Amino acid sequence: MDPAVDAWLEWADVAHVWWMRRAHGARASEGRLAELVQHAREHSPLFRQLLAGVPHAASLHALPVTTKSALMPLFDAWCTDRRVRRDAVDAFLADRSRIGDRFLGRYSIWKTSGTSGTPGIFVQDPHALAVYEALVLDKFGAMRLDTGRVAAAGARRALVCASEDHFASVALWRHLERVSPTARALACSVLSPMADTVARLNAFAPAFLAAYPSVLVLLAREQRAGRLRIAPALAWSGGEHLGAPAQAEIESAFGCPVINEYGASECLCIAHACREGWLHVNEDWVIVEPVEADGSPTAAGRTSHSVLVTNLANHMQPIIRYDLGDRVTVRGSPCPCGDPTTALRVEGRTDDTLELPGRDGALHALAPMALTTVLDETCGEHRYQLVQRDKARVSLRLPRELAPAERARIGLRSVRALHALLEAHGFGRVQVELDASGPRADAASGKLKTVVARPCRTAAAH
Repeated sequence: MDPAVDAWLEWADVAHVWWMRRAHGARASEGRLAELVQHAREHSPLFRQLLAGVPHAASLHALPVTTKSALMPLFDAWCTDRRVRRDAVDAFLADRSRIGDRFLGRYSIWKTSGTSGTPGIFVQDPHALAVYEALVLDKFGAMRLDTGRVAAAGARRALVCASEDHFASVALWRHLERVSPTARALACSVLSPMADTVARLNAFAPAFLAAYPSVLVLLAREQRAGRLRIAPALAWSGGEHLGAPAQAEIESAFGCPVINEYGASECLCIAHACREGWLHVNEDWVIVEPVEADGSPTAAGRTSHSVLVTNLANHMQPIIRYDLGDRVTVRGSPCPCGDPTTALRVEGRTDDTLELPGRDGALHALAPMALTTVLDETCGEHRYQLVQRDKARVSLRLPRELAPAERARIGLRSVRALHALLEAHGFGRVQVELDASGPRADAASGKLKTVVARPCRTAAAH
């Protein structure tokens, strides 16, 4: 099909979803749940088996809980389009020149790194993609943007992310570039040295800037130092926890608001933050259930053990009462912002930004996503932890249960990859070693922090 026709049809779908949201709001969620469950029964062999003993009129809480570790080995039986097979999907994902292409000319396929222990592959149908785009546009429409800045920058959009594989953000970005060459979109790799990213952003002059919170903070420091000179009308944050101090620093440096999004490859747009800092669930398309370790509901005001997510938009690969693994706290009273939807806070990724000596001998900062992107590739599905020992030394911890030969092989490959990354970023003096101990969870929270910094003075951004 002609790319122009493709683009027009996609935007027509987005416009329809946006209009339906305006007309029906959260009232449509109950009917959408029934449609999703019925479609899963009829077209997914896996869900036909899982729901065999569940009455057709059963409530949400009567449906079985699902997990990534249980679903992924049964990928072929999970998908509702019987043409989508794991061997063909793996071949598609192995070709990184196809990032942003549509599998079978129809589906977007995203992978996850596997830092939770199990890598994921998620297939999104065209309707789900239209829903995600409509939810983003709806949030944009609610913002009071500096129209002068948007016009001056020609509505150009820049993204700084892990761009080397079929991850959700860059796959959507690449697809936008292909179906709409005039969209004026730039994608920068989080693996690139900061000086290179700054130069590209200065030349591009985006109206909209999207990145991980830790990267936005480093870019904000580059802006304050005068090396970065852009005037975005809006910054978009996702993929990590965005604290209030970080948000204030970003907004102050760029002179624009920050939208904080909560999402996952399983369900891209779960919630967006309000001006009070609470994340409001897109309840017309997502069902969120905070739960205790025994599966019982978590009371408002308490931090959950995990959260179950049901994606009402994607019928291709049903996400029904799916254990996402995040810990959330639901607000127990109406949000002061006036939005009546469920408001929550998430204990997201809180990896540390390392401060390491550069070639000039001074300490400079390195975003954790640059490190984890490299380590996700070298460590595969194995959990790891990178710990800063002193100013110029970091150590990598791999699982103790790995066989010695496998641990040595992964360790050598990972240390070499880290050395190459640090050298490219100007940290060639930093020593990288393999730690004999395994990853250790935080004693207070019980959560595993992937990148751990040593306490040291605040550094200038690198």
